[in-house]
Amino acid sequence: MARKTFSQFLASSWGIIVTGAVIGILAPILQKFGNPPNMGICVACFERDIAGAIGLHRVSIVQYIRPEILGFVIGSMIAAFIFREFKARTGSAPIVRFILGVFAMIGALCFLGCPWRALLRLTGGDINAVLGLLGLTIGIGIGDQFLKYGYNLGRSYKTYFSAGLIMPIIMFGLLILLILHPKFTQDGAVFFSEKGPGSMHAPIIISLVVSLIIGFIAQRTRFCTMGSIRDVLLVGDLHLMRGIIALVITAFLTNLALGQVHFGIQGQPIAHSNHIWNVLGMTLAGLAFVLAGGCPGRQLILSGEGDNDAGVFVLGMITGAAFAHNFDLAGKPDKIVEGLTQAGGPSFAGMIAVIIGIAVCLAIGFTMREKI
Repeated sequence: MARKTFSQFLASSWGIIVTGAVIGILAPILQKFGNPPNMGICVACFERDIAGAIGLHRVSIVQYIRPEILGFVIGSMIAAFIFREFKARTGSAPIVRFILGVFAMIGALCFLGCPWRALLRLTGGDINAVLGLLGLTIGIGIGDQFLKYGYNLGRSYKTYFSAGLIMPIIMFGLLILLILHPKFTQDGAVFFSEKGPGSMHAPIIISLVVSLIIGFIAQRTRFCTMGSIRDVLLVGDLHLMRGIIALVITAFLTNLALGQVHFGIQGQPIAHSNHIWNVLGMTLAGLAFVLAGGCPGRQLILSGEGDNDAGVFVLGMITGAAFAHNFDLAGKPDKIVEGLTQAGGPSFAGMIAVIIGIAVCLAIGFTMREKI
């Protein structure tokens, strides 16, 4: 009875509000405990750090196995088992989902953040986040038009129970690597940054506990940043948006209490003020999220409850992070040179990658519709 009551509460409007508030409080606290400034939680950035830690890219300042990513998946799995919602399933078009994950990451790293980080950057005073959220909304709006005309990648089918455990097992394996930090060769993985954002992290146990809590309740409430905007634009449903509003309010108040609010545009930590590419980067990310069926956080949660389609998207994002850094596609933060701020942003190659990504996503949206 208690389990049923708790589940009903989390499924209610108050449940989604509590979920947003929990994330809004805990993310700034993680920053206070050592996570990078202006980045309490960022799914895209943290997956990028994991890609570096296992040697998929060699940018030494962004290499660390982030416990938050592991905890989201494992916490979701625990909730799914407790409430009997773990369903091993797989669908169609896996290569399309993988490619969408790659381009979603390229777009997010052009902006330097996922939707969660965009909201958290805003609550810390980073005005550039407004442009990122604008781009995200544009991308989701474009994706919504495809949904209206029957876009889909096919239905999911029940598969072997063990197949649904693959992503949680991968996360447990990464947790072992994080704790033991083995060296398989003299100069090889596992890599941990000694300076830069990758070297900044809260204690493992704190990050893991926080992410397990978030993963657990997010699985129960279906919390999704992309979904909240999509539902408002498509059908005017405010259920998920209530969670986003709660996140923004509580994160701002928590940041304010912790002295982590610094209003400004230029020189914000791990951010750039190249406005056009802040918008375009998140336009690509938002479009890819809609076509794939969820934001990065939601995809992690789904993969924890046995959804192999979401797992393919997550692996695509991790691979995209490797491409972004190996080919110099990711945005670069603003920097101070002789007392003057130099705006960062993507390289020329990064700009081309974002344009190609938008074109690819549009092609997927146009060609995978049931109605023409």
